[in-house]
Amino acid sequence: MKTNPGRFFEDYRLGEVIRHAVPRSVSGGERALYHALYPARHALYSSNEFARASGLPDSPIDDMAAFHIVFGKSVPDISINAVANLGYAEARWLRPVYPGDTLRAQSEVIGLKQNSSGKTGVVYVRTTGFNQHDLPVMEFVRWVMVRKNDLDAPAPEPVVPQTVPVVDPANLVIPAGLDFTNYDFGLAGEPHRWGDYEIGEQIDHVDGVTIEEAEHMMATRLWQNTSKTHFDATPRADGKRLIYGGHVISMARALSFNGLANAQMIVAINAGSHANPCFAGDTVRAWSEVLGRAETSAPGVGALRLRLVAAKGGAPFTLRGEDGAYLPHTLLDLDYWVLMPK
Repeated sequence: MKTNPGRFFEDYRLGEVIRHAVPRSVSGGERALYHALYPARHALYSSNEFARASGLPDSPIDDMAAFHIVFGKSVPDISINAVANLGYAEARWLRPVYPGDTLRAQSEVIGLKQNSSGKTGVVYVRTTGFNQHDLPVMEFVRWVMVRKNDLDAPAPEPVVPQTVPVVDPANLVIPAGLDFTNYDFGLAGEPHRWGDYEIGEQIDHVDGVTIEEAEHMMATRLWQNTSKTHFDATPRADGKRLIYGGHVISMARALSFNGLANAQMIVAINAGSHANPCFAGDTVRAWSEVLGRAETSAPGVGALRLRLVAAKGGAPFTLRGEDGAYLPHTLLDLDYWVLMPK
């Protein structure tokens, strides 16, 4: 048998390291397609000249585009038979990715827990992306609900890894040379500096985008995400293809430009949950809450901790019900760190 049906829950072993195929060389095409799929307008990722004025050699590929590429490398081995990707933690961007770089990925299985139904289980992995110099460009923990193929396969001893709730600001990696002392707020699109954002402040990003089937399918193919739940509607009782959660993240991040235009670089994700499924036809809106601030060693650069929420309907700034559960309209709850000019 030369074809590969992919791994099922019973095929994972705690501690194993999986090298993912196939390396991918990144070009400016990724940026162009990313900006076509999402209303992404952050200046550092749109202009080589703006990036050079900020101390970088050129404009990097958008942080989330680089994330999608590394994530997509892991899908055939980790989540091709997934029911859903459940969450993220301890994600850090370790160095920018530029056109011409070649990315590869590997994952370590750090946790396993069979669900009570006996039909699925949760697989926890730590995935690292490397460039052509074998230098890590990012790392993240994620957990995925994966189907069992052999329902009689014995359940593994449950191991649920403990992750830190917030990446310590001291562990944020600031790109070498980044300098915002001569930052051009006029070209960036908004005047708001790091010091203008107060902890507890909430921002309604106003705009909405309706998710289209064609754009979602193009995005999922672009990132070479082969998870069956995004392509094949037959396994689902409702007959719908599930929108890739990263598509929702990128859409919400792009919408957050209105009010956070100077949140230039994502450097960490503390926690993230895909609270409810998203389907074609849903209209995604976003709001943010300021959770924290931190100084950095880079000139003119501050770190801002944000909560980014994507929702399909519902009033802004509503996230959970009185019982503590996510409200049905909540799609994404993402806690992350960004770099901003001071």
